[in-house]
Amino acid sequence: MVVCRADTRHLSGKKFPAGRAHLALGNSFPYAPAMALSVDDIIRRLGGIEPTAELTGVSTEAVRKWRQARAIPSRHWPKLIAATGLTLNSLPGATPPATSPAEAPPAGATAALVLADGAVFWGRGFGAPTAPECPPAGEVCFNTGMTGYQETLTDPSYAGQIIIFTFPHIGNVGANPEDIEAATPAARGLAVRQDITAPSNWRARLPLDEWLKQHGIPGISGLDTRALTIRIRERGAPSGVLAYPADGRFDLPALVAQAAAWPGLEGMDLAREVSCTQSYEWDETRWAWPAGFGRQSEPRHHVVAVDYGAKRNILRSLASAGCRVTVVPAMATAEEILRHRPDGVFLSNGPGDPAATAAYAVPAIREVLAAGVPLFGICLGHQLLALALGGRTFKMAHGHRGANQPVKALESGKIEITSQNHGFAVDPESLPDSVRVTHVSLFDGTNEGIACTDRPVFAVQYHPEASPGPSDAHHLFRRFMAMIEGRDAPAH
Repeated sequence: MVVCRADTRHLSGKKFPAGRAHLALGNSFPYAPAMALSVDDIIRRLGGIEPTAELTGVSTEAVRKWRQARAIPSRHWPKLIAATGLTLNSLPGATPPATSPAEAPPAGATAALVLADGAVFWGRGFGAPTAPECPPAGEVCFNTGMTGYQETLTDPSYAGQIIIFTFPHIGNVGANPEDIEAATPAARGLAVRQDITAPSNWRARLPLDEWLKQHGIPGISGLDTRALTIRIRERGAPSGVLAYPADGRFDLPALVAQAAAWPGLEGMDLAREVSCTQSYEWDETRWAWPAGFGRQSEPRHHVVAVDYGAKRNILRSLASAGCRVTVVPAMATAEEILRHRPDGVFLSNGPGDPAATAAYAVPAIREVLAAGVPLFGICLGHQLLALALGGRTFKMAHGHRGANQPVKALESGKIEITSQNHGFAVDPESLPDSVRVTHVSLFDGTNEGIACTDRPVFAVQYHPEASPGPSDAHHLFRRFMAMIEGRDAPAH
């Protein structure tokens, strides 16, 4: 049996003339050797951070991230090339393409992960084959969790993303109908190191490979996921395409072009794509041995949950805390939220750029705040709350995704091991004086929680319902209940 190696051969990229940012389809272009400029060189040539941001149409925070990572993410290359007239070969992180983009895949390879800079990682396909005319494109990110791959794949926050699992053993607990976070998975695909293993768990109902086929999700195995993870950590999350053609034919120049043309998550509102379309009631509680899921038959409070891509276990956690939960669509107005006469309002997790979703979410949140209703947000809900309070958000280089993220509660000094999945963060310097920072990441110091000093409102960036600790963060739901009941509750 041939074991496919991770292949980092690079394909042809046309040198872009000024004002034109695209890769040509189906053609091969000779590579003209050139010395790549450093990030500092480029920023200096353009006059500094602010002029660079203005000329390229990205935020100043993004330019600072370029400098910090010493590389420019491939999703920003088209704007930079169009604004400056630089060639692909001049950009830091770009690698010379091979002279033969049409060469055949290595023996045994049936799938490829193709990045926007032309890098090709060959492997073995599994799950659902991809359509030849439109294989899935998205942001390539990594998740460090050792368990919960099914929950990860069905988390709506992964909309628009191709997931690399850093843990090698994926598939060993199979798949079942209970461990899903949404009925329709939103992830574009997955990449793993080893072949998918056969299920060995009493709760399994299907092998993971069969479950992926049923949901139309492609996968690729045999990759050097360590190399990919290091690449993302050093250069930022790239755009990519996962191709697993049923006929085994690869149009690599077209795949590179498709990856390069994918616009990236900045400016992308994905919440409306994964949200429910009409309101519904939720009363299912968290799973418990040996009975499984329960029902909340005696709720003490009524909470309206705004669904920006809500995970089912968040709704279960609210129900377990004593709530009757009414779920409303992401685009619900404040009037539609408040007409339910809620005791509290919850802002859910979700995918995409919070600044894009803010166009319709922030006006509604501000009116809910003005009504004085207790409010709790998680993940995207945390970011949208910060925007509604006057703060700003920014795109992270590679984000936080996994179940081993340490977070410090500033009030108590205690540490929580948390589950996280986000590629944007709140800028704490942008928050008004009436908002205090409550939690910070011990990985990179980014914001992980906020609270208002003048009203019963708080939010966290991480996922307390995901039980990584396993119960380090469950207290946050109790804190929300205390706020609804008019009681004070500590941040930790």
